[in-house]
Order: sequence, then C-alpha cells, then structure tokens
Amino acid sequence: MFDNSIILLTGGTGSFGHAFVKLTLNQFNPRKIIIYSRDEMKQWEMAKLYEDDPRVVFVIGDIRDKDRLDHVMSNVDYVVHAAATKIVPLAEYNPLECVKTNINGATNLIDICIKHKVKKVIALSTDKASNPINLYGATKLASDKLFIAANSYIDKSTFTKFSIVRYGNVMGSRGSVIPYFLSISESGELTITDERMTRFMITLEEAIELVWHAFSNMSGGEIYIKKIPSMNIVDIAKSVSESATHKIIGIRPGEKIHEQMIGTEDALFTYEYDSYYKILPAIYDCFKNIEWIGDGKQVSEDFSYTSNNNIDWMKISDLKLWIQNHKTIIGKF
Repeated sequence: MFDNSIILLTGGTGSFGHAFVKLTLNQFNPRKIIIYSRDEMKQWEMAKLYEDDPRVVFVIGDIRDKDRLDHVMSNVDYVVHAAATKIVPLAEYNPLECVKTNINGATNLIDICIKHKVKKVIALSTDKASNPINLYGATKLASDKLFIAANSYIDKSTFTKFSIVRYGNVMGSRGSVIPYFLSISESGELTITDERMTRFMITLEEAIELVWHAFSNMSGGEIYIKKIPSMNIVDIAKSVSESATHKIIGIRPGEKIHEQMIGTEDALFTYEYDSYYKILPAIYDCFKNIEWIGDGKQVSEDFSYTSNNNIDWMKISDLKLWIQNHKTIIGKF
C-alpha cells in the first residue's frame, strides 16, 4: 500500500510517531516519510535514529501554520495526523491553545490536503472525544467532525478521503499511567485518583495496525475503533508493584472514571467486525452501500463501548509480563 509513496506524519516525534516510522519502514517500502512537528529537540533526537536512512525526512513546522503546511505537502500521497494538544489538565487551563491546535490546525490540514490532492488522510482521535466532559475531548470531537465533513468538500477534480482512528490509553507511552507508576514505585507509594477507575489498554503496535487497516479499507468518513481489553487502575498499580501502598488523591480536572469509545448516541451508525468497530458518518447516505458496511453487523440500539462494560479484561499477570518485556522503552517516547 505504501510502497514508493510519500507519507506525511504530523506530530511525528511522539510515542506513536516513533513506532509508526519504525514499523512502517519494516513492513513497507515508502519513498519518503516526512516527520512534521514543532519540537526541534525531539526531531534532533529522533533524526539520530535514522541518519543512515534517506527515506526519513524531518521538517520543523506547526499545523497552526497553514503556509508552512502548504510548502511541505507537495507530492504527498498519505497523511497521518497525530499532532495534538492533549494533556487533559493543561488543556483545561489553556483552552485557546488547545483550540488553536486541535481545531484550527485540523482545518488547515484539511484545506491543504484537498488542495494538493492527497489520496488518503487518517486523523488520530481519542476515547475522550466520545461524550466529552473536558476541553481536550471537546476539541477532538470537533476535529473528528471536521474530518468527517471534509469528505463532502470533494468534487470530481479531487479525490482526497478522510477517516478517523479512535483509541484510548496507549500502554507505556510517555505521559501515561504505567511510566508514571514506574517512576514513583521505589517510594513504596502509588497515587491513584479513584479506585473505581478503568482504562482501555492498547499497544502501539495494535494502534498502528489499525491505522494501516483503515488506510486499506476506508471509504471516507468512518471512525475505526479496535476491540481492546480494559483494566482497573488498582490492577495496573499492582502490575507495577504489588508491595506499594495506594494513596487516593481524587479525580483531576476533566478526568473520567471510565473511558468511552462508542456512546449509545452513535449506536445507530455503528457496525461490528471481528477485531474492531466502525462508526459510519451520519451525514452521508451510506447505510445501504455495501462498500461502507462490508461484512459488518449493526450493533443494538442501546449499545455502548466503555472501559467498564467491556467483555475483555487484561490480567495482572499479562500486564506484568508486558512491562517486563518493554521496560527499557516504556515512557521513552
């Protein structure tokens, strides 16, 4: 799919970007992968890993800067949009910065992709965009809606398709709970916001495979959601340290007890497949089109997919083994 193509990855120096570049180069033979991000130090550090591979190109830029996007988008075939302002408590206190990146930046990217006739665009979303209660989730919901609606801008002279991949807590990514627990585990005390809290658990490899799948199968406007296990926050803490005590500190601003990927309001448009769900765009007449539905089965009207009503739960022993096998890279990117 990506052989001899040019891929642009926004926000490409984070956890997802590091894994996406590595796995995509191993699986495919793209002509070029452009890492487009605004953090020069992260680019400098990542560039050292690929100094002998001319296929990986680093460009400093901001998705808020439409002119810069315009300059870099020439001849790009595929775009993965990972750039975001995403730390939930920080977004609550810096709302306009979150809006500028997550909403205005998405608008800029859509316009430039259509202008340059990019073939396909996948935007990364979050569980927090489903029935959002925090500013980050609200801006990502708006971003999702922009990418879905962008498919209606297309006429016969263009052919850009836009779809979305939504997932939750990425295991071991920088800023997530596992590296945080590891960083304080030697103190003998782990801080927990609420003992009832549950989280979805997905590896970077699973997230990237879902992006690849979406690129291969998208018609435009769908939201892809992988079936993944859940875990209680106390069990995550026990996976890091069984001997540590737990200090309950209360929920942070904008935080949910349970994550939600699909709400009942989306059930009418949601179809189930072997390893994932797909929410079809409500604004298009796609429910009678086999191209959109394929072999999917429509879920029930009262269906929801949340971290507490999940049928698949990760065991403490499984997470312990995963941490042991990935300890050297957890929280590094």
